[in-house]
Amino acid sequence: MSYKIEIDFDKCDGDAACQDVCPQECYGDVVDGKITIVDDYECIGCEACVNSCPNDAIEIIEE
Repeated sequence: MSYKIEIDFDKCDGDAACQDVCPQECYGDVVDGKITIVDDYECIGCEACVNSCPNDAIEIIEE
C-alpha cells in the first residue's frame, strides 16, 4: 500500500509541525512560508503530520 501527501497551501502557514513529527522524514524545509515535501514515497500513512497540523492543511491519501 502506498500513500500520497497532499498539502493545502492556502492553509499552510509553514510552522513545520509536520516536519517535526514525521517518522519517515517526508517533509523538507520551509520555502516562501510553506513546507515542502521531500519524499512522500516513504510515507507510511501514520497521519502524525495530519494530527500535528494546526491548520488542517494536510491530507494523506491511500493509493
